[in-house]
Amino acid sequence: MPQALYESSLTSLPLLGRGKVRENYAVGDDRILMIASDRLSAFDVIMGEPIPGKGALLTKMALFWFDKLDGIVPNHLTGEDPLSVVTDAERAQIRDRAMLVKRLKPLPIEAVVRGYLAGSGWAEYQKTQSVCGVALPAGLRNADKLPAPIFTPATKAEMGDHDENISFEQAAAIIGTELAARVRDISIQLYQRAADFALTKGIIIADTKFEFGLDADGTLTLMDEVLTPDSSRYWPVESYAPGSNPPSYDKQFVRDWLEQATVDGQPWGKVAPAPALPASVIAKTVEKYEEALQRLTA
Repeated sequence: MPQALYESSLTSLPLLGRGKVRENYAVGDDRILMIASDRLSAFDVIMGEPIPGKGALLTKMALFWFDKLDGIVPNHLTGEDPLSVVTDAERAQIRDRAMLVKRLKPLPIEAVVRGYLAGSGWAEYQKTQSVCGVALPAGLRNADKLPAPIFTPATKAEMGDHDENISFEQAAAIIGTELAARVRDISIQLYQRAADFALTKGIIIADTKFEFGLDADGTLTLMDEVLTPDSSRYWPVESYAPGSNPPSYDKQFVRDWLEQATVDGQPWGKVAPAPALPASVIAKTVEKYEEALQRLTA
């Protein structure tokens, strides 16, 4: 198993911030060194144990998808080598797990696209027969394919808080109707291209989350990670069956374990600190991420 990186510690660049998984360092005024650590968050809580090699796998997968989605919308990649902006001594920390990207003004919403009913979408549908204000047909089951992909935006929560599903109208009130419509249409186009490709590799992408920013000229730009198992639900075609949570290549494996985990004899309340992940869960999670990447890129 590769050496795990729970947290980077670069001194040659100013730290802009640490997210649940990524750390951003300023490179001049116009670029950011984005590092994918081996941290894992579930239910918006960061686990105490790293998943060795996860950051490198996520980075490889994100770069793969940026290439596949080329031509739909500009992305934040500069094409420059991340190793060129750190000291020789710091290279080992970031090798294979960093992207050197354009500095953008991030949009304050998350662009979620769902092709299947799962997770918070399934929970909401059971109560309202809709997701984020999008009415859906009656009688759908957990994990059912939707008639067409739907755009279900969310607010970006502060670390430790939960992202909140919102309607298109609420998203439009935050970023403007015209921009919200562009984000919606582009997100669905990105999802459709990715989902169609993944199916040829035996993978269903049930849903995913995109992030966008604006550059200095106001150009809408795809940023952050794309279509990784951290931001998407990946289901193997051969074990997909609607009616329950299908086996998956993503964080669902950890989520399912956490759902039955106890702290001091009580079910875990989905607040920090998280229960310690057993070595078997960590190993299985690494295996899932590796298998997803292998299948996609084979």
